[in-house]
Parts: sequence; C-alpha cells; structure tokens
Amino acid sequence: MADRAGRAMEAFRRGRYSARLAEGRADLARLLSLRGRAFGRAPGVSDEDRFDSRCLHVLIEGAEGALAVAFRVLILPSGGALRQSYSAQFYDLSPLSACLAPVAEMGRYFLAGERPEPDALRLAWAAMTRIVDGAGAALMLGCSSFPGVDWRPHRQALALLAERHLGPQPLRPGAGPVEVVRYPALVGPMTDRKAALAGLPPLLRSYLAMGGWVGDHAVADPDLNTLHVFTCVETALVPAARAASLRSIASA
Repeated sequence: MADRAGRAMEAFRRGRYSARLAEGRADLARLLSLRGRAFGRAPGVSDEDRFDSRCLHVLIEGAEGALAVAFRVLILPSGGALRQSYSAQFYDLSPLSACLAPVAEMGRYFLAGERPEPDALRLAWAAMTRIVDGAGAALMLGCSSFPGVDWRPHRQALALLAERHLGPQPLRPGAGPVEVVRYPALVGPMTDRKAALAGLPPLLRSYLAMGGWVGDHAVADPDLNTLHVFTCVETALVPAARAASLRSIASA
C-alpha cells in the first residue's frame, strides 16, 4: 500500500510550485534540518525519529527548489495497525481498530519561512489526496498541534472544538499514557467565536474544512512544546465539492 501510494505521488506542478517526494539521504537531511528549526530544535539537534524511515516525505517547493511546505505520511494496512502510528504514543486508538481499510497518518506538517501562497497550501493537500487515493485509505488522521503545552491561551479554540467538532462517540480515541486536557470540563463554553476561529492552527482548519473531527481531549507534548489534538477525516465523508477540487489540482 505504501508502494502504491508512493507511485501515485509522482512529481507535479501548479503555477510556480511543485510537489514531489523526498529522495535519498541528501533530500532527507535538508528536510530534517529545516524541520528541526520549524519545531524549535536547538541548532545541530536533529528532528529525526523512528517513524521517518517508514514514511513518505512530501516536499512542496517554489522557485529554485526553495521549500515552502513539507509533511510526512505513514501508510498503515488497517485500523488494527494503528498501534504502530505516531499518534498511538499519545492516545488509545483501539476505537478505530475495526477499520479494515488502509489508514494514512499525516505528521510533521510545517510551513518553511514566510507563510506560503495559497497555491502552495492547495498543492500540499492535492499531494496528500494523491497519496490517500493511491493507498485506498479510509481514514486520514494525525495530531494537530497548538503551540505550547499550556491549554489556557487556547481556551476559546478548544471550546469551539468541544462545541462543534467532536467525533462520533464510538470512534473517539481514549486517553494514553501522557498528560490529558479534557474539554469542555476544563475550558468551559466558547464566548468569542472570532478568537476561537483565529486560534485554530492552519492544519486543523484544513482538516475541519474536509469534514474532519477531533477527539474529546488534548495531550501535552513537552518534547515539541505543543498541545496535540487528535484529528481524523473519514475520506468517504469529505464534501464532494472539496474532494473534486483537490483531485482536479492533483491531476494537473
């Protein structure tokens, strides 16, 4: 399945941006260096982890190969294999184990330098669409991250998630072995919708625009100094217009 997904993700271009998979050690070393800066690693400290060797690494590049957006994708054969995922470090994913189709986990999504143009962001999601379609994935999931491990600056955004975007009760992941921030018990009701929307990370907004849902708690990750929210998109439920738009870009 990962091989099929990789073959589906042949290099393609939209406007002045191109999408491709990282190839070889030099490509990966460059990516890890930029990723380390994006995730606050000290100079000279690698961001490489045990999942990188099993992932497809997608690069969205602009003029002269300048990196604009990057992320990695781990393809798993079914929900029963989710215990091998990055997210399983933080959550009990057994509620999703009944999924018999492949699962695509997106991770380490970051924007390099200044915020890229919309074309670069659309190309990133079109590349993800190619991979998901190539793998035949029924679920696309991952950890969407808020900066810092303190939930209080994100009170309004978390309250919005609790009020409008919780996943189906039978599918929501349980608590893992790390510190849990349950909402709405702690965060209270949403009182400022504008602040709530502004406080959502860009990746999470994209997931929600595709009909995605979140779990009922967040977890603190001191290693990356972030607060993770489990996010899932059931690919069969992506709005038709959104899916058609992404596939149109992916076919360019």
